[in-house]
Amino acid sequence: MDKKEMNEEELKARLTPEEYAVLREGATEAPFSGELLHSDTDGTFRCKVCGTAIFDASAKFDSGTGWPSFDKAIEGTVELKEDSSHGMRRTEVTCATCGSHLGHVFDDGPTDTGKRYCINSVCLDLEEN
Repeated sequence: MDKKEMNEEELKARLTPEEYAVLREGATEAPFSGELLHSDTDGTFRCKVCGTAIFDASAKFDSGTGWPSFDKAIEGTVELKEDSSHGMRRTEVTCATCGSHLGHVFDDGPTDTGKRYCINSVCLDLEEN
């Protein structure tokens, strides 16, 4: 899939420094700091950069890790790639539409999917139902 072209200067002006660092430079927000961590509102979580619907609120669960966690993404909305940064082997989750970094996915989830998408709050907007 071709990525939606994003103007980085416009993004720097629109996003906070923390949002830009996480979404466009692959940083991580501090654990237990995100405003969506404890959200239990029905709705859709969207990529903060391009607005793509990434997760349904029904997929969210409390993993105790300090970041919002989901057991599945909306089909076709994310891309996964190997990440060996920081001396770890992880799978990075990026938005399939704009390529923004969202977080990582692990195979230790508590539901039948076995997945735990560990996602930075600053990467998402919640559209309430």
